Amino acid sequence: MTAPVSPGVADHAQAGTAVQAGAAAPASSMALVRRLLAEQVRPHIGSLFLALLSMGTVAAMTAATAWLLRPAIDRVFSDRDPYWTVMVPVMVVIVVLVKAVAAYFEGTLMTRFGERIIADTQIRMYAHLIRADLAWLHENHSGKLIASFLYDATLLREAVSKSLTGMVKDSLSLIFLTGVMFVMNWQFALVVCVIFPFVGLTTRRLGRKTRKSSARTQQETGKLTTILSETFDGARMVKAYGMEEREIQRARQSVETRLGHIMKVVRARAAASPTAEALGGIAVAVVIYIGGSSTALTLGTLTAFIYAALSAYQPLKSLSTLNTALQEGLAAAERIFAILDIEPKICEKPDARPLQVSGGEIRLEHVTFRYNEEKVALRDVTLTVPRGKKAALVGASGAGKSTLLNLVPRFYDTSAGRVLIDGQDVRDVTLDSLRRNVALVSQELTLFDDTIRSNIAYGRPEASDAEIEAAARNAAAHDFIMALPQGYDTLVGENGVKLSGGQRQRIAIARAMLRDAPILLLDEATSALDTESERLIQIALGELMRGRTTLVIAHRLSTVIDADVIFVLDQGRLVEQGTHAELLTRGAVYARLYATQFATEATA
Repeated sequence: MTAPVSPGVADHAQAGTAVQAGAAAPASSMALVRRLLAEQVRPHIGSLFLALLSMGTVAAMTAATAWLLRPAIDRVFSDRDPYWTVMVPVMVVIVVLVKAVAAYFEGTLMTRFGERIIADTQIRMYAHLIRADLAWLHENHSGKLIASFLYDATLLREAVSKSLTGMVKDSLSLIFLTGVMFVMNWQFALVVCVIFPFVGLTTRRLGRKTRKSSARTQQETGKLTTILSETFDGARMVKAYGMEEREIQRARQSVETRLGHIMKVVRARAAASPTAEALGGIAVAVVIYIGGSSTALTLGTLTAFIYAALSAYQPLKSLSTLNTALQEGLAAAERIFAILDIEPKICEKPDARPLQVSGGEIRLEHVTFRYNEEKVALRDVTLTVPRGKKAALVGASGAGKSTLLNLVPRFYDTSAGRVLIDGQDVRDVTLDSLRRNVALVSQELTLFDDTIRSNIAYGRPEASDAEIEAAARNAAAHDFIMALPQGYDTLVGENGVKLSGGQRQRIAIARAMLRDAPILLLDEATSALDTESERLIQIALGELMRGRTTLVIAHRLSTVIDADVIFVLDQGRLVEQGTHAELLTRGAVYARLYATQFATEATA
């Protein structure tokens, strides 16, 4: 069933397209970095400060190790100085111990920080998605959203963690080691530093390629997740039509396309580090040649300088790959923020008040509802469902029945007109109070992969076992539940796959009965039942509807003959209303629908 779209839904559709495309207009890197720092880093500034302090300590101890080589060679081994013979080993032990402790705290704190980023991002994304408008959710395939939820958060962690490590630990290590080299011989240090601009230019060029390829990789990951979701859910249909090979080919094509984009990222990453290492090696070779030809340097100074230069290449290589990792993370951040920035259109007013239900009268006043500017689902509909009465919506497929039903719990907002419950505009009351007073049983059944007990109690988790069992009995579900090996504790499987269609329907009806709301919305509530179960359910529903306002959609008109009022919709317009007998007497749309159905059933 196509989801209706209200005003603002067009905005959602455009936003959804942007999400799927990885955002059409990429935000600037600096804007994304500032937002990451504000939303992801600032809340954990305390633990992050300790981690950064540990990184600085590790960097300083790395430089100290290089500096200690000069006195170790010149004073201890060459001069045999007793003082340095004692002091150098002591200082080495101190440096090594301090570095080990700092490295431990750096590792644990940064790992916790990174995992916290994933957790916080996923919690924010899930909370935002679960509160998003149905129109927006229908515009974005769940596979793409799941892919972003799982993979983009991880890429975001990598970007933030590696960036902070690079900007602090690697940068400080490079600065300290470069300082050691300048103290020892500033001329040689300049030779080594000549390579830095070349490394920067290389990584900048590779970073642009990485961000583009990373965005395409994630788009293809969403597409692959969609293929897997659709084919696993529709496995029965795939097999029935013998489409296994076609689906395998679709999956293979998506996997190969994704692999191609991944390899572009891998090649960019792989090129950065060897480039830095090659340039650094050339600089060291030059230093060794000049130093070996000169008599001005001691062996200890030359050895310590070369060690510092070689040690500087590791942070330099890390910094050379930093931009590629950062660009991957920024591409992920762009997709995540595109989701988080979608504002729901169905929201409460600042002064919204709880809905006060006295009888449950439902009234629509001049309601118009549009899918988009060209297609109108409802046109100037005005009707009243009296309190405590049973009203039926009938009409051909596409007449607007489900659209109208969805306006009552405010799944969508009207394009024009208003929906009232006991005289209160549904847009003026809180969403929680509105939906607590409505129970819905739809033809689109949703059961969660949990026990039967939990599924029945979904709307009222605090319900007692006796209340759950009573609801199941009223829904003609208790007997088949007790026949199962674990009774009410039986797991129903993904979307109730372990139960038959009729059993799933009765569980859904039991859930609505337990809800005990004053307003009932029944969308083909008995469509999946056999004749005997339907008879039992109709009796139970009749008892449940007593004293409650009920709005029923049914294609089989025989199930709504006893309705207090029947509303007939045709192409989005309310064309008739009255009782079954009154509508038959008029001989118009309803009478024709009833005659057609009666003839079909008689032939069958």
